[in-house]
Amino acid sequence: MAESHHHHIQPYTHVVAVLVGLLALTGVTVAVSRIELGALNIWIAILIASVKSSLVLLFFMHLKYESRFIRITFLVTIFTLAVLIGFLFWDISFR
Repeated sequence: MAESHHHHIQPYTHVVAVLVGLLALTGVTVAVSRIELGALNIWIAILIASVKSSLVLLFFMHLKYESRFIRITFLVTIFTLAVLIGFLFWDISFR
């Protein structure tokens, strides 16, 4: 069977835009960490980290160009992780 390898060459403007977005989200993470929001700080940090990791996966690891099945598998994994972390925080809050 012949395998087809597709190279997804992205323009530098896209790569720089993602880099600027990651740096901006890092700045938001630092800024939010200095604000006292109680238990909400952890949830905001996890949300920002999830967005940053999604950007890296989509653009630098080319998940954006993969098949629909792989993208759905990624979303199911993220959802499962969110549920497990939610259960962990819920369990800790009632101890």
